[in-house]
Amino acid sequence: MSSPSPKLALFEQFALVAKTLGHPQRLELIEQLGQGPRSVDLLAEKLGSPIANVSQHLQTMRRAGLVAAERQGKYVVYRLADASVLMAIQAIQRVAENNLAEVNKIVRGYFEQRDSLEPITREELSGRLRDGMVTVLDVRPADEFALGHVPGAVNVPLAELDARLSTLDPSRDIVAYCRGAYCVMSFEAVSRLRLQGFRARRLEDGMPEWAAAGNAVAS
Repeated sequence: MSSPSPKLALFEQFALVAKTLGHPQRLELIEQLGQGPRSVDLLAEKLGSPIANVSQHLQTMRRAGLVAAERQGKYVVYRLADASVLMAIQAIQRVAENNLAEVNKIVRGYFEQRDSLEPITREELSGRLRDGMVTVLDVRPADEFALGHVPGAVNVPLAELDARLSTLDPSRDIVAYCRGAYCVMSFEAVSRLRLQGFRARRLEDGMPEWAAAGNAVAS
């Protein structure tokens, strides 16, 4: 009996990765781990899901090579295996954006209502930071900001934004970012800022993509 072809054997492994990605909660876990390493307990808290369920998903993702883990004291801490995991998610998003009507419906119905303007690119933001021409708002929770952020960014979690508007300079342009391209917090922040008369735009994606592109990260 002949052995399976090397190509078929590879395709089976590729299919394992694709199958593992095919669960919304695992995609949410990848978004969270894109902010930095996390313990199972904290990931469960972030997702509002039982620890046992989150642990099971993470173990499945580990077997597929998407995440790595190490024990730190009594906690097991997970991280993304490497930057290629984020690239895979970006590729899935592009396929869905280009070909699924339901994705376009959600984008138009929620995201474009809050911000129909073209987002600022990472390259443009880098240049404006060098020139000192912009205020950068990181609207993620404080624990995510502490793991890594755009140099010079000010952490104003979305829940605190309205109370802290008086601390922002209305004469400066503002760029807001959060966890990724479709993180709702940056859309909401930009919408609220514009209603208050600020010149605000979003970064094209989020902190994980900023870091993966080789840009400087402060912590």
